[in-house]
Amino acid sequence: MKPLNELTLSELWDLFPIVLVSYNPDWKVWAKEEIEFLNTLLAEFNPRISHVGSTAIGGILSKPIVDLIVELPADADVRRLMESNGYICMSESPRGLSFNKGYTQSGYAERVFHIHCRQYGDAPEIQFRDYLIANPEEAKNYEQLKLQLLTRFPKDRDAYTAAKSPFIHKMRRAVMKRAR
Repeated sequence: MKPLNELTLSELWDLFPIVLVSYNPDWKVWAKEEIEFLNTLLAEFNPRISHVGSTAIGGILSKPIVDLIVELPADADVRRLMESNGYICMSESPRGLSFNKGYTQSGYAERVFHIHCRQYGDAPEIQFRDYLIANPEEAKNYEQLKLQLLTRFPKDRDAYTAAKSPFIHKMRRAVMKRAR
């Protein structure tokens, strides 16, 4: 079997399809445990870590992947440290690094994490999470959108994520408007 980093995008999507499941209260426990681990691992950088994404909202369907935002100083070089502790660097952009944990050659592990390392203050996902928690009707609208997109993009995470963007940006604008 090929290593994960040698699989084509199509092979990866076959192995790791988009799945939506009912809320699991264990996600908050797993997030707390992973945050504790990351706080220790990255202590020298004084990280600020938040559980975001649908697994942090409760009451809506979610991909069973715990998303964490790790806010760090702009000059924090965490790649080698993260990779030497079992995280796979999946992307690098001007905004930061994204790591995955829980992806195996036979599919998802029981606990799967996406870790998004960003500069302090670059975490609009926190406000989006808080908005959906405070507005359950909008959270249900978001859930319905995800269900529709799942039928269109069951094995294309990039297209699925891109198609959610207009809704997310609309909600972020609503959050910013309320903050004024």
